[in-house]
Amino acid sequence: MDIETLQYLLDLNGYIVIEDVLSAGEIAALEAGIDAQHLDPPNPKFPRFGSAAGAVRATGAGFLDYGQPFVDLMDNDTVMSVMRFRLGDHFRLERLYGIHQTSGMDKGALHADYGASAPNSTATRGEFYPFLDSRQTGAFCVAAWNLRDTGPGRGGFACIPGSHKSHFRIPEGLHADHQDGRWTQVLEAPVGSVTLFTEALTHGTARWDAPYERRTLLFKYCVSNMSWGATRVTAPDGIRLSPRQRQLLADPGDPKTHFKSLFDEAGLEA
Repeated sequence: MDIETLQYLLDLNGYIVIEDVLSAGEIAALEAGIDAQHLDPPNPKFPRFGSAAGAVRATGAGFLDYGQPFVDLMDNDTVMSVMRFRLGDHFRLERLYGIHQTSGMDKGALHADYGASAPNSTATRGEFYPFLDSRQTGAFCVAAWNLRDTGPGRGGFACIPGSHKSHFRIPEGLHADHQDGRWTQVLEAPVGSVTLFTEALTHGTARWDAPYERRTLLFKYCVSNMSWGATRVTAPDGIRLSPRQRQLLADPGDPKTHFKSLFDEAGLEA
């Protein structure tokens, strides 16, 4: 599909899955980098690794420290092209982490960080909620890299398609049904694919029923003058960053005035 079709589907459904973005060699390098960390078994209640900023409230490089293959995912051309449609020319990497699950691990709650169903929303169930100018609703997007096959019967990313546009808080019954409800879908996302979604989408983690470990790397981007928290993703030690990668790790700033375009090569070099 061309970029404009991908952008249309992302806007319509709140997510897209792009297959075969990573080569077999790239996948092997990322897997080797994770294996080299000798991670503890995943915590069933918080199955994350390599976190930086976000829920762990810690400034650092996270899994960018695992090596160049992880750094290069940060500004992958396919992801950047789609993010440009959604976020414009000025956006930054706000947080990142990996998810690993072993067979039998339970689901993670459905949630949305922005919009009517967000924790900071004042929406009352059953009542129309206008999107307020003072609240962000669509300027935060995620790229989730799938290093193992995920989908129905296995587990992985689950969501209610189109929910990012709803002006109503998610009903209690739909929330409780999670992946077993008729409206929630567990997305087919094979190894080497990337799942792009908006954080306003109601989404969560499905039960992991596959006989192998799930491994997914999440990069979370937002418009340049926005931030989810006070902590930051920082540059890894001993790895040379490109000008665009350095700009993605810059502190929040007003577009154009204090934050350079990610797609102006000459400007980034200056």
